[in-house]
Amino acid sequence: MAPSSEFDTIRRYFAPLCADVGGAYNLANDAAVWRPRNGFEAVITTDCMVAGVHFLADDPPGSIAAKLLAVNLSDIAAMGATPAVYTVATAWPSEIGEDWIAAFAKGLGAVQAVAGIMLIGGDTVSTPGPMVLTLTAVGEVAIGKALTRSGARAGDDVYVTGTIGDAALGLRVLRGAVAPTRGEDSEYLIGRYRMPTPRSVLGASLPGVASSAIDVSDGLAQDIGHLARESGVGITLNRDLLPFSQAMTRALVQDESLWESVFGGGDDYELAFTSAPANADKLMKLSAASGTPLARIGTVGATGESGAVVRFEDSDGIEIPVAHAGYRHF
Repeated sequence: MAPSSEFDTIRRYFAPLCADVGGAYNLANDAAVWRPRNGFEAVITTDCMVAGVHFLADDPPGSIAAKLLAVNLSDIAAMGATPAVYTVATAWPSEIGEDWIAAFAKGLGAVQAVAGIMLIGGDTVSTPGPMVLTLTAVGEVAIGKALTRSGARAGDDVYVTGTIGDAALGLRVLRGAVAPTRGEDSEYLIGRYRMPTPRSVLGASLPGVASSAIDVSDGLAQDIGHLARESGVGITLNRDLLPFSQAMTRALVQDESLWESVFGGGDDYELAFTSAPANADKLMKLSAASGTPLARIGTVGATGESGAVVRFEDSDGIEIPVAHAGYRHF
C-alpha cells in the first residue's frame, strides 16, 4: 500500500502520538513548545539509526521503532533523568509503503505508553539511499543532579543492570553465525537485540546514589572504559560476577569463543554505574522496587592501579585479555 501525502501520513499515524501534549499543537505547526517542571532542567539526547548498520533491512518495522525510542530512553536513564518528550525524523526509501509506516508508528506508541514519554514533533522525508531514522528525546532531572561519566572515585563499586551479551549474540543468530541448540534461546536472544529494555525507572532513582553512569551500547569493555577515562580512574571487572541469561550461559558452554560478545558486544542498552560501597543496601532496594536486576561486577581503583583503564580478571585475580573492546562508529 503506497503511503499517503506527507501531511496525511503525519495526521494519520503520528499526530495521535502527541494527543496529550498541548504544546505539540497536533503536529500542525513548524515547532512545538515545551518546558521542564519548576526545579528541573532538560536532559537531551539524539540517536541516528541507519538500515544495514544499526538494524537489519528485514527487521519488523514495529521493533525498529521500539529500538529507536528505547536507545534514546537508555541515554536519558544513564543521566538519571525521567523521560518527557521526543521528536522523530524519518528518511524513508520510496519503496516503503503505508502498512510499514503504520506498523512503525504503532511500535513507537507501544514504547511511549510504557515509558510515559510523548511525541511533540519531527520531520518526514524520502530518500534514494538507505533508510535513516533519527530520534531526539528530552528528559527532566532536578537542577544540578544529572549523572555524568566523570564522577567515579577510587573505592567505588561497579554495577550493571540486566544481563550482558544477549543482544550481540542475537545479532549473530539473525546472521546465521550462531545456532543455539534450543529454539527458545534463539527467540529470546533475537528479541533482546531487536527490542532492548531501557532502565528508565532505576535510572531516575540513581542521582545522589550513583557517582557516574553510562549505558552499555557499544560494548561493556568500551563503555566502562569511557567511565574510567572521564573519571581519571582504573576499573577492574570480575568476569565471574558478570550477569548472564540462561540462553547466554548455554551458548558459552557450547562455544567459548562467544566470550567476545560478552566483553565487546554492543546493543545491550543496560546501565553501568559506580557507587560507594555504603550504598549497596540502598541499591538493592532500588533494584527490587524498580523490578530491575542489578549485579555488582567490579571495583574502581586509583589511576593506573590496574595497569590499564579497564581490566578483566577472574575470581582468582588472574587477568583475562580482551581482544575486542566494543563497536567503533569510525
